[in-house]
Amino acid sequence: MDLKELTTFRTIIEEGTFSKAAAKLNYAQSTVTSQVQRLEKELGFQLFKRGWDAELTASGKVYADEVNGLIQHWSYVLDQANSLKKEEIGTLHIGVIETVAASVLPAVLLQFREHKPNMTCHFTVGNTDTLSHALLDNTLDFAICGESHSVPALHFEPVYHEQIAFIVSRDHPFAAKSELHLEDLYEYPLIVGGKNCLYHIRLEKELSRFPSMPFFYTVSQISSIPLFVKTIPSVGVVLSSLPLPDDLVTLPLQLTDPNIPIGLLQSNQHQQYMSSARKLFMQLVKELCRR
Repeated sequence: MDLKELTTFRTIIEEGTFSKAAAKLNYAQSTVTSQVQRLEKELGFQLFKRGWDAELTASGKVYADEVNGLIQHWSYVLDQANSLKKEEIGTLHIGVIETVAASVLPAVLLQFREHKPNMTCHFTVGNTDTLSHALLDNTLDFAICGESHSVPALHFEPVYHEQIAFIVSRDHPFAAKSELHLEDLYEYPLIVGGKNCLYHIRLEKELSRFPSMPFFYTVSQISSIPLFVKTIPSVGVVLSSLPLPDDLVTLPLQLTDPNIPIGLLQSNQHQQYMSSARKLFMQLVKELCRR
């Protein structure tokens, strides 16, 4: 039994006939037949009823339910072997939200490089919604972001909490106040991350108890909000870990629940079989974020 035979068996089931499976795999039909016969001989039972259509036997149906797991496991073993042979030369594709990219990511990468000097990383910066869809498209191995409530096919492991913070320039009238209320925000426009940002959604939910919403300007990059706040008389809404220039201050104002859980987001299908490089990077994220 080898991976090719298992893949051929699964393809026959998907395509419905031996000839269609052979065409999809770019094999001669005799090759497909031989692979199935070898597999049946090794297993000790018949997988398909004989005939034009690839109809599974009762034993074949039971075995078919296990094939995807076997293929995943076999692919994982081969991937591990190739990684060791190549000293893990390759690329991890990691999604990160902006605050992670600006805070813990450099320290994680420094430690990761000590263990995996031949492994490179490509980082995609975006909000949780964007990164969630990239995970579904299999363009990312995993992401460090918030929890995606709209995509149930993803698994979220919380690591730490970000807090929503309100910022103004030092010459803003709010900067001198020791106490503020949410109602005060209506005096100025708010500069907020895009509507799909988790903290934007949380902010709107908090403000929905008032008769109306304040005026919003939305910016897709949270890291650019301080520049707007320095230029326009406004209040910026950011995450507390975002580094701020000296001419901006944080207001003494909190939401009922200002915390946004941040953690590791990945496809449910890819949790079980992970490369050692991916496991290491995720472990380093947990260790450094929890300090």
